[in-house]
Amino acid sequence: MRHMLRSTIAAAMLAASATAAFAAEKVTYLFPAPDFLPAFAPFQLAKSKGYFDEARLEVTFQVGKGGADVATQVAVGNADLGGGIGDTPIIVRANGLDIRGVALLGGRGLTQLAWRKDSGITGPADLKGKAIGVLAFQDTTYYNLLGVLASVELSKGDADIQAVGPGGIIQLTIAGNLQALSGVPEWIAAIEAAGVEMEQMPVDEVFPAMAQAIFASDKTIAERPEIVRGFVGAVLKAVRDISADPAQAAKDYVAAMPQHAGKEAEIEGIMRSYATLVYPEAENQPLGAFDPERITKVQAFYVNNGIVQTAVPVEDLYTNDFVQ
Repeated sequence: MRHMLRSTIAAAMLAASATAAFAAEKVTYLFPAPDFLPAFAPFQLAKSKGYFDEARLEVTFQVGKGGADVATQVAVGNADLGGGIGDTPIIVRANGLDIRGVALLGGRGLTQLAWRKDSGITGPADLKGKAIGVLAFQDTTYYNLLGVLASVELSKGDADIQAVGPGGIIQLTIAGNLQALSGVPEWIAAIEAAGVEMEQMPVDEVFPAMAQAIFASDKTIAERPEIVRGFVGAVLKAVRDISADPAQAAKDYVAAMPQHAGKEAEIEGIMRSYATLVYPEAENQPLGAFDPERITKVQAFYVNNGIVQTAVPVEDLYTNDFVQ
């Protein structure tokens, strides 16, 4: 009897230790904007399809107030990981926030330059004197637009740039008050869904814009590298799903995000835009990896144009250690 009791206790202790060893790590991820936006589809798919579970992560999503706010919250430890654009660390690291990019969601830029087909615009040189919408004047859509203008020797004073938020960009473009915009694929899709014909070009054709990025603090990278690796792997797996089959990814996404029920066709179009315009790998750069040469060019432009006051070592702005 005593032997059986010892065996039972030993078995229970072994089971408990195994459960502890395989318990999911809790991770908080902070979005820079509402989490139901299609731009964040890879994260929602990674959660709904069980990719985070496979990585033994218990992920909680929260929403911040833009990329700079997210960077601040991640830097001070209020969130484990967060999102922004690949250039976010350039802007915030110079202010003493020790964060860096750990994955880039695509080898091309997120920002698209788009214009009404009836505007007479055919490319960047035609933006002179035009009303152009951006999200905000402290946002990548604005900074990228400055790069586009500079590529044809125009400055911000040569166009009527308006910071009107995403809803304003969509409605004002539909109404014809804006002739062009610097924004993300889903804004263009919403305008087209209202019956307005649009034309567009990826900003990275003329300026080294970058895609969305996942970033972490130096402290988290040093102390919890396994959660960073698992999270990055799960999200990049979902990015590959979207690239491989945008139609199926749209169905899976709408099933996970009922806010978009009835908009399946529009969501599929957005997924196809991301698959073709944002997610493709850059030359000699695997999916998820940062290109230090591109970062160097963007930082030089930002310093030269007063967007940031001080350049920081490029190697402090990213790591490719978590990209497989």
